[in-house]
Amino acid sequence: MSAAPRVVVLAGGVGGSKFVLGVREALRRRGVADTAAALTVVVNTGDDVWLSGVRLQPDVDSITYALAGVNDAERGWGRAGDSERVNHELQEWGAGWPWFTLGDLDLGTHLARTGWLREGLTPAQVIERMSHRWPLGARLLPMTDAEVDTVVVLEDGARLHFQEWWTRHRATLAPARFENPGIETADPAPGVADAIAAADVVLLAPSNPVVSIGPILAVPGLRDLVRTTTAQVVGVSPIIGGKVVRGMADVCLTAIGVETSASAVAAHYGARASGGVLDAWLLAEEDAALADEVAGRGIRSLVAPLWMTDAARSAAIAEAALGAAGL
Repeated sequence: MSAAPRVVVLAGGVGGSKFVLGVREALRRRGVADTAAALTVVVNTGDDVWLSGVRLQPDVDSITYALAGVNDAERGWGRAGDSERVNHELQEWGAGWPWFTLGDLDLGTHLARTGWLREGLTPAQVIERMSHRWPLGARLLPMTDAEVDTVVVLEDGARLHFQEWWTRHRATLAPARFENPGIETADPAPGVADAIAAADVVLLAPSNPVVSIGPILAVPGLRDLVRTTTAQVVGVSPIIGGKVVRGMADVCLTAIGVETSASAVAAHYGARASGGVLDAWLLAEEDAALADEVAGRGIRSLVAPLWMTDAARSAAIAEAALGAAGL
């Protein structure tokens, strides 16, 4: 049997969680017994936030819970079967955000994380400790150990934390731009550079290109790591038939002047041969007519079914992405 491919995925959000599950399953179907040694996930931490004295890492937790099989698949976030007694009590005290629900089990995660951070552990060390609870079948790394949040600057100049803009206002307030205060002095988290350098393939999950993948690539030095790796870099379109699959990524794309189309997002990432990060791009069947347009940008285009409606289809998408890298 040939050696297991070394896979690095850049991911965030619900789309990232589903895709990572698919990659793990695709590796298992290839006979890879130790998927944790083969699969590294570099997770967006740009939407992290301090709330009621605890540090929340929504994307880290979504991917962790999904890999552990304890996520609330219907809501797309949090733990399955969670209760909200503590959240209601916080609201009675006028603490936290009444529009931002924290489940009791979820709060246990946040409290454990915050305690470890207060003891001096780094975010990367905290995630490693968290991963010991469940057999995740993947190694999770934060994009950086630095504290970098996402701020949404509205057209009137008002500034909101991303979570307030996204969760409370459902992205209905027109953004002028997105900022990540502190990212200029951040570094890739320990292990990220080595994982990308040793990878056989780097996959960009079908996550929000602006607020999930964008902050990862904005960490100083990380984009260059992707551009200079010897591995093939393959992206999976988060746009199907000219529409976002989930969430409000179209609002984010419009704010940075990118059309909501599979071809435009591929152009946003850019061809590695022209200073971008992509070698190949997976398009949905609904966007097959855009394949030549993508190829004309110097990016190999491949067409596949991209609806991640169940584990089998997510695994098939991941297999197509691995195949696009010649693996």
